[in-house]
Amino acid sequence: MWQAEVRIDLDAIRDNVATLRAGTTAEVMAVVKADGYGHGMLPAARAALAGGASWLGVATLAEALELRRAGLTAPVLAWLNAPGMPLHEGVEADVDLNAGSLGQLAELVAAGRRVHRPVRAHLKLDTGLARGGATPADWPALLEAAAKAQADGELEVVGIWSHFVYADAPGHETIDHQLAVFAEGLAAAERFGIEPRYRHIANSAATLTRPDAHYDLVRPGVAIYGLSPLPGPPPPGLRPAMTARARVTQTKRVPAGQGVSYGHAYHTSREATLALVPLGYGDGVPRHASNVGPVLLGDALRTIAGRVCMDQFVLDCGDDPVAAGDVATLFGPGDHGEPTATDWADAIGTINYEIVTRFGGSRVPRVYDGSGSGRAGLDGSGQG
Repeated sequence: MWQAEVRIDLDAIRDNVATLRAGTTAEVMAVVKADGYGHGMLPAARAALAGGASWLGVATLAEALELRRAGLTAPVLAWLNAPGMPLHEGVEADVDLNAGSLGQLAELVAAGRRVHRPVRAHLKLDTGLARGGATPADWPALLEAAAKAQADGELEVVGIWSHFVYADAPGHETIDHQLAVFAEGLAAAERFGIEPRYRHIANSAATLTRPDAHYDLVRPGVAIYGLSPLPGPPPPGLRPAMTARARVTQTKRVPAGQGVSYGHAYHTSREATLALVPLGYGDGVPRHASNVGPVLLGDALRTIAGRVCMDQFVLDCGDDPVAAGDVATLFGPGDHGEPTATDWADAIGTINYEIVTRFGGSRVPRVYDGSGSGRAGLDGSGQG
């Protein structure tokens, strides 16, 4: 018997990637960082590859090496590594690495020298996001240094890339501006004799809405998990892969005016049945969902009553017949009237990316359905 669980539909991840792949002539890099946005990095990666992805994208070297240790041989790009990291381990494992500054490029060259192998590098141009990457002013110096290292056989510039500011608002002026800066950056690279096999800038939103930004490779993240980065109805062909639910541990009748949970931030308006659900912010439920988080229990959509606690929250069920053991569904695909992760995001003023990612690495067991990855879960048993 289970108390709380996060169910992951691997077939949905596989099919979401297949849908995205069918919509582009570019190759697909499935982004599986942050434990696969909470879905489990290894099962998600396998399902994505089964759906037609040819690349995997992660933030850190540790994530990339975990993929390699699991036997995944597809090209992997790791793009967020602090100075002093053991990049030579990535070079030995055929991990592609990012350089967005002269300092980062020097670390890549040093890592390659250490293991006597050329580094597979992706040069990042900051086209306006102002996070990682070389600014247009610094770009020529990075290109010059990379061209020299490539001529010396110390690295191969496999890709040139960037990232959008606001592609989730189709038509926003920053999109065309960034594409223009990116095109200028690519032209500058050509002048230095750098013509990479892969040029990539499209995230999930641009993969769905800007085919002119697809170039040679697209990098969908949240979309492979069936969640839309765009306003309005979800794009056709994408199905949310995660469902979070728990079994009610206790119910009780309380009088009108009863304060509920810490601080009595909620009071019953009448005599009512309260249901205690064993999930809290220690499990990924945002504390900001206090008094606003939607939950399906029985045949009714209810709202969290009072503050979300570390391990539990309460639902006011009025006079409805609920009992210990009944299943409360926080979010899922929406097939049975349950909220979606996007509904939760809208309720608390965040994005659906955050909702699902919060449940990664929590104490709630993940259970895998389907065979999208070619195996049921991390150990093949159906539960990772």
